[in-house]
Amino acid sequence: MAVSQFDQFLHDATIIDPDSEGTLGRDPLYGLYISWCTVTHARPRGEKSFWRGIQQRIDADHNSLRMTGPAAADYYLSSYPTLV
Repeated sequence: MAVSQFDQFLHDATIIDPDSEGTLGRDPLYGLYISWCTVTHARPRGEKSFWRGIQQRIDADHNSLRMTGPAAADYYLSSYPTLV
């Protein structure tokens, strides 16, 4: 069975942090997805398609996900260029 792009994204770019008191919100989650697509050279899906696919896998409003890996670094560097 083929792994979906969304499953691969969640596997590569997020980890579950059960001790987290926060949620990886919608804007950062989609931004992380775009960064993951950039890093992996995957063709990004539109925002509506992303949310349809992701809602079958996680609750975007209440989760214990944290960013990780090269996509997280790309996301932070793209979002906060003054940190460099």
